[in-house]
Amino acid sequence: MTECYIRVAEDENEEPMEIPSEEDGTVLLSTVAAQFPGACGLRYRSPVSQCMRGVRLVEGILHAPEADWGNLVYVVNYPKDNKRKMDEMDAASAVKIKRGVQKTSDLIVLGLPWKTSEQDLKDYFSTFGEVIMVQVKRDAKTGNSKGFGFVRFTEYETQVKVMTQRHMIDGRWCDCKLPNSKYFLEQAGPDEPMRCRKVFVGRCTEDMSADELRQFFMQYGEVTDVFIPKPFRAFAFVTFADDQVAQSLCGEDLIIKGTSVHISNAEPKHNNIHQLFSNFPGRSPSLAAMFEQSQYQFPSSHV
Repeated sequence: MTECYIRVAEDENEEPMEIPSEEDGTVLLSTVAAQFPGACGLRYRSPVSQCMRGVRLVEGILHAPEADWGNLVYVVNYPKDNKRKMDEMDAASAVKIKRGVQKTSDLIVLGLPWKTSEQDLKDYFSTFGEVIMVQVKRDAKTGNSKGFGFVRFTEYETQVKVMTQRHMIDGRWCDCKLPNSKYFLEQAGPDEPMRCRKVFVGRCTEDMSADELRQFFMQYGEVTDVFIPKPFRAFAFVTFADDQVAQSLCGEDLIIKGTSVHISNAEPKHNNIHQLFSNFPGRSPSLAAMFEQSQYQFPSSHV
């Protein structure tokens, strides 16, 4: 029998590759594996039953069904371990696609008058677009406003518009920023950007090494540091070179070595809060002290 080529693909919907057969019409598994590393066999969809059928494999040699490979597309089989790796890659691809969709974030509103209520805040910002959350931070003992709050919009375009201008609320100029925005990070000093670029990886298992975590997360961007506490505590920290990469992964559940891990923000610190407020237009050290004493925390969406 003369040499022929059979059509092989990793998936039925992918463009196939032609693989050469041997002179007797068989195909060596090694020939398939040379183009599809890790392959352990082939399968095809029966034109009659429309069910998937396996190709006979004997001592590394694949035999044509009914003595004729025909015009069918043969799909590569992988061992279960390889399939797990492929599932991890699919999950990673899904995250990358999700990262392409702009999501709204909680914005911090600085400089609020003491009398401004949450309803006042909602009424004002509703003029820009639909508001899904407002919060005025208050002292737990006195109930008095701490001079700042949070707002979140439904549409990303509205968020961008609000951030590009100052706001006159109850007779006082206020500013809306991302809590981890570049402006605030520059004002806060060199340590804050490190925290912005760092993510918390929860539900880790003991067989995950720092090198393995580094290799996994490098598919999203440059990784500058991986830290796993000792003794083992089922979590790790990963730091990226780009803060946008870190923030885009927060809230995701990823599969690493067959285990689902959860990614969230590393807990922020505010050691430089005095410098932040002293450099911010129109602010005073007294406001900085008040802000620090408030034990500032993000709304539940940040936790």
